[in-house]
Amino acid sequence: MQIEKPFVRSASRRSILRGGLVGPGLIGAALLTGATPSFARGDDRLTEGDIAILRFLTALEIIEADLWQQYNELGGIQDSEVPGGSGNPAYTAILNTIDGDMSQYIHDNTDDEFSHFKFLNAYLQSKNAPTVSLDKFRTLQSSKASGAQQIGRLTNLTQLTIDTSWWTRYRSSTRNPDFGDTFAQAVPGLSTSQHPAIPRTNADLSPPLHLEAIANTAAFHFGTIEQGGSSLYPALALRVTSVEVLRILLSIGPSETMHFQVWHDKAGNARPITDPVTGLTFPNLAKSQDENLQANLIMPEPTIFLSRKFASFPVSIIRPTETRGAAMGAVKALTDDGLFINQQPGFFTFLNQLAREADEAEREI
Repeated sequence: MQIEKPFVRSASRRSILRGGLVGPGLIGAALLTGATPSFARGDDRLTEGDIAILRFLTALEIIEADLWQQYNELGGIQDSEVPGGSGNPAYTAILNTIDGDMSQYIHDNTDDEFSHFKFLNAYLQSKNAPTVSLDKFRTLQSSKASGAQQIGRLTNLTQLTIDTSWWTRYRSSTRNPDFGDTFAQAVPGLSTSQHPAIPRTNADLSPPLHLEAIANTAAFHFGTIEQGGSSLYPALALRVTSVEVLRILLSIGPSETMHFQVWHDKAGNARPITDPVTGLTFPNLAKSQDENLQANLIMPEPTIFLSRKFASFPVSIIRPTETRGAAMGAVKALTDDGLFINQQPGFFTFLNQLAREADEAEREI
């Protein structure tokens, strides 16, 4: 769908002042009376870059909603807010040994992701911009375990290869991924081979340690997914032009960070076990004396930011927030995660196109 001319760049505030369309006195009067100058209202026009960023984020929120719905059907709370599925008592019970409120948190995270993509699509529609649907790509199989709906899925939660380096990244005081620094895995076994985060069939419900390993895998996957959103929103916010679109990204992004903080905390409760079926081992992070692994150090450790010349002034930040290639980087991370195993080629073509267009957006103010 072509982007029509209404989405061209609006005049900047500075150019408006230079051109004499709005004088400083009028702006001051507007501020004093509570009136809002036209350039700050919600009717400011969107650039093609703004639309590209919103469409890409909508697609990612649809993907997130899909995976969270699968978690909720089996281990969350099924109700009028988040319908679908009937729960799997064994999987739910083992998740709630990690934290007694795991099912509630899964439910609420699912509800939030649905709200994100529905709002973003509604906003795009309100601007006569093309919305996003991934329905034709819902071709992946559901879990066959009791409690799961038998419907087409966008994501595959049964063959995950999970990057847990975010755990050590947020504990480092001397390194930042924006400078190309790399970080050790908190659970090395999850970053190799393929692991289920939900029971694939009822056969995965036993032996008990095997099911617990599946629940532990889910607990770390929750953090992996949500830390990605914590970085992506501020990274793409640097590229938007519309003040209103900026407000959207700066309002949704922090909710992803709130999700991440919860899951970061809960993953540390995972018991140190070895899966008797696969050999996957979870370390005892709760009793680690290594500050790069210690479970209760969930606040972002101050680290280097913007330039290494500020190394003597570390600051607590979200990391990474580098804007170059952020969208394509997110797609690569999700793909490497195994979420899209068995997806059709057209899905990757569409998602990569959205990502490239988002990365090409430039701030025009």
